[in-house]
Order: sequence, then C-alpha cells, then structure tokens
Amino acid sequence: MIQGHGGNKQQLADRIGCGLEDIIDMSSNLNPLGPPKRIHAFIRENIHLIHALPEPDAAGMSKGFADYHGIDPGCVMAGNGTTFFIYTLPLALGAKKALILGPAYADYEDACAALNVKTCHCLTLAQNNFVPDLDQLSVEAQGADLVFICNPNNPTGAVIDKQDLERLIGRHTNTCFVVDESYLPFVPDAEAFSLVTQTHQPNLVVLSSMSKIFRIPGLRTGFLSGAKALIRKVMAHYQPWSVNALAQAVIKNIYDHPGDILPFYRQTREFIVKERRAFVHALAETEGIRLFDTPVYFVLARLDRIYAPELCRRVGDDRFLIRDCANFKGLSDRFVRFSLKTREINLALAQSIKTALAREHT
Repeated sequence: MIQGHGGNKQQLADRIGCGLEDIIDMSSNLNPLGPPKRIHAFIRENIHLIHALPEPDAAGMSKGFADYHGIDPGCVMAGNGTTFFIYTLPLALGAKKALILGPAYADYEDACAALNVKTCHCLTLAQNNFVPDLDQLSVEAQGADLVFICNPNNPTGAVIDKQDLERLIGRHTNTCFVVDESYLPFVPDAEAFSLVTQTHQPNLVVLSSMSKIFRIPGLRTGFLSGAKALIRKVMAHYQPWSVNALAQAVIKNIYDHPGDILPFYRQTREFIVKERRAFVHALAETEGIRLFDTPVYFVLARLDRIYAPELCRRVGDDRFLIRDCANFKGLSDRFVRFSLKTREINLALAQSIKTALAREHT
C-alpha cells in the first residue's frame, strides 16, 4: 500500500506541537464547500442505521445513481469507494498487462502490483502542460489488457475531451479502458465530458466518486458503470455488505432529491473558478514557483529553487498541510499540490508560500 496519500494531519500536528484541529489540510482533494447541509442533518438523524445490516449489493443506492444518469441499473454497481473497484478490476478482468496514463494516482499501479499485473506508464510532460498525447497513448495501449485514465487527472488537473476518448477506446476493442471521473463534477460543463452514460461500449468502465464532490470520504462510496458483461465479471468478485448501511442511506437520499444535485455542482464550480483565480493571482509575481493552469480545484506547482519536502516543512510551520508529489510517477520532489479552500485560507497559504520562497533569495 502506498505511504503518501494526502491528509496526514496527525504527523504535522505532532511535529509542530499543536492540536489536530489546528492543522489546515490542503493536501487532500475534497470539495472546499463541504457537503450540503442536508447531508449532515440526515447523518445525525439516521445514525441508528448502523445497528442493522445494509443491502448486500447496495442495489437501492445503485438505482439512484442509474436513474439520475438515465442508464440501466444493471449497468451500475456500488462499491466501498472507487478504490474498491481499482483493486478489483485487474483480477475480475483477468488482466496481465496494464497501461497507466500518468502522472497519476498511485493506487492504479499498486492495485496491479498486488495482483502481479505488469504495468507501464504513458507519461505526460510539464513542458506540454501535462496535456496527453493520445496518439502516443494509443500506440502504447497496443497489447495492454487494461488502460487507466483519470479524467480530469490527479494531480495535474488535465482534462481530455469526450470525443477524443471515445475515438481512442474505439480503436482498441480488445482492451478495457478504466476512466476515473472522480474529479469531473468539479469541472465547468462536466456533463459534456463524462462517459458515464456510454454503457453500450463493451470495453469501457467509468468510476464515479461520491467522496470528493460531496466531501464524505469517510463513508467510502463510489460507483462503477459499464456494459452488463463487464458488470457481471466484476460482480463475481463482489463481497456482500461492502457498503455500510449509513453510507447507502446517505447516497440514496442524495439521489432521492435529484433536483438539488446540479445546483450544488454549479455552486461548487462557480466557487472554485473564483477562488482559483484569486490564488493564482496572489502568487503571480512570485519567483521560484510555476502553477499549472487547469479547471479543477487543486493546483499543481513546480518549484525551481527549493525542494518539495522543504517547502512542505516551511508552510507546515504555519500549520498548512500540502501535498509533496514526489511519489507520483512522472513527477519529482520539485512538485507540490494545493487543494483550495476559502478565500481567507487560500490567501494565507499564498503568503506562507511567498515567505518560504523568499528565504531562498536572502
């Protein structure tokens, strides 16, 4: 298992000698607005549900997702977060070789390694703003059983057009493409990019996270959608009661109020556009750091005069926890990532970064 996901607040709190609640975690990619207020109230009022077993296959939760997206419920399955599917797919599909479009979330490679599936990477480059070369990806996809694509990508934020992905998938009918859309709800006009309804494609599965957009990572909820034949293969490795009763109820409640979902998405997207613009502007004249322009709420940066661990340490002294990206294959210890929050917090982080980098010029 990778040691280096974001969110190790306790380690920083112990180092600087403060309370866990004093740490400002900007290392984990979660909705800066938090969950809708109704979700908090629903959880408080339904905590008693943990006293009973949930539906073994989370069918009610899956139906809500399917109805919202207008797809056959038989083409959807719910899981204990998208990580459940990432670790199940190589086994369920009998993969021998996987290709990962990177830099990318390390669990794709970890999942394959756990099952002795050979992996290789098609890496995007900083000098190209991490925009994927899909022709090169197509060449490297030949002979692969699985191709993992995170769209938009974590940690770079790069987004691939729907039509380009469909053409790529259509060229490789003997390869299964796993398109992880965990961060897509944050992107303006995300619906025009999503492949979640393309369940007629026999070699495509789409991963959808509820944790990020609704900021409920502790409930561990996510979905896989795809052709029924692929669903059956994955379901053969499904453990009953994988999604707990409270999580199922919360997600079902979200989809019981479909009219609330898109307005919440739009509110989040508008907030992100404004806060990202303000954050980028605050660091615009700062020497020694380059911010990559993307539509998502997390910001990847390259450092020129300082290494990531040292910047993390310096802003950590100000109680900010940011992400050292050295363990993303294709990046290095010159890259960090910030997950934005409120204007006040974002500008305070920008000032902490400027102060940390200014020390290199004295």
